[in-house]
Amino acid sequence: MFMGGDRGDDGQGRQAGECGHRAVPHPENIRIEAWAACREHCLAEAVLAMVECFADVSGVRPTAVDRVRLAEASDDDLLASLLDEIIFRLEVYGQVPVDVEADEADGGLDVRLAVTGLADVEVTGAVPRAVAWDELRIGPGPYGWSCAVTVDA
Repeated sequence: MFMGGDRGDDGQGRQAGECGHRAVPHPENIRIEAWAACREHCLAEAVLAMVECFADVSGVRPTAVDRVRLAEASDDDLLASLLDEIIFRLEVYGQVPVDVEADEADGGLDVRLAVTGLADVEVTGAVPRAVAWDELRIGPGPYGWSCAVTVDA
């Protein structure tokens, strides 16, 4: 099972193939960064980073597993669509991912979300409302894939 975590650096000293995520200071919103060896793991790390900005899911067991299929799109569109899906599930169903797996599927993405109810986690920050397109980026680099995105809270 793929799970990631904050490495607390800005890419300095990062080794090829490492994965992680973090929140970075941003006025009035949530700014997250994520990195991994491949695009799919980078996208999963972005979901975990967004969740950690508003909820403590450590030690929480999932109560359901859902699957999401995102159609072929640009990498930027996949990042925005995946985070929008997480926000939608949070708003409509009260579901919070505690684990995420993503796999490439014909240019699109197959995502497995292990979720629990919002009432079952400790809310630690502002709940995200929308993904901002300003300064959204995802792509390959010397250490693998990385992304950064601002989420309105």
